[in-house]
Amino acid sequence: VCYSCGELHCMNPAKAIEIVCAHSPDSDDAFMFYALATKKIRSRTLSFRYVLEDIQSLNRRAIEGEYELTAISYHAYAYVAAKYRLMASGSSIGDGYGPMVIALRPMSAGEIKGKRIAIPGRLTTAYLTLKLFQPDFEAIDIPFDKIPDAVSEGSVDAGLVIHEAQLTYSKGGFHSVLELGHWWKQKYDLPLPLGANAIRRNLAPAVRSEACRLMRASIQY
Repeated sequence: VCYSCGELHCMNPAKAIEIVCAHSPDSDDAFMFYALATKKIRSRTLSFRYVLEDIQSLNRRAIEGEYELTAISYHAYAYVAAKYRLMASGSSIGDGYGPMVIALRPMSAGEIKGKRIAIPGRLTTAYLTLKLFQPDFEAIDIPFDKIPDAVSEGSVDAGLVIHEAQLTYSKGGFHSVLELGHWWKQKYDLPLPLGANAIRRNLAPAVRSEACRLMRASIQY
C-alpha cells in the first residue's frame, strides 16, 4: 500500500496483503464467505485468514479493534463505530423474522417478565430487542449454542435463541414464547437489522474497497 495515496500497488501478485476475517460458524456466515474461503473468488492484492468465533466474542473483540474485518451485531456497532465502518454487503436483516424466546412449557409473551432468560450476549441485537420488548427480566449469559440445553435442564426459565435454533427448536420439544422479528415488524413496520460485516477504519482506502468488492462477489457467487 502506498501511504501517500492510499492505493494498492501490487508489484508481486504472490505478495498479496493478508487481513484477518472473523465471522461466526452459523450457516448464513458460512454461505456469505464460502466462495472466498474455498478460493472460488480470488484477489491479486488481498487475501484473508479466517477466524471463527461466536458473535458475542466477535462483538467484544471488535471493541478492542482486534480483527481487520469482522462480523458484528448491529447493537454492537454503536460501541465500535470509531474503529470500524459498516460494509455495504453481508448484513443479516429479518423481515418479520428474527430471534426467538423459547421455553419447555407453553408460555405467553407477557409471562417472561421477571424470568431468568438465557441470552447469547449483551452486545447482541437479540438481547437489545428483547430488552425493548420487556426490560424486566434476569439475563443469564450463555454461549448461543448451549442455550437450548440450559432451557432443557431447567437452569433458566426460557432462552433467547438465534441462528439455527430459530428453525429447529420444536424438534427439541420447546415452545415458541415470543418471535421478536414478528413483534418488531408489527410494532414498527420495518425490517430488523441483526448482524453486519465491519472493516477497520485504519486500513488503506484501497484495501477497504477491495474487501468490500470481494465480499459482494462472494455473496453473489
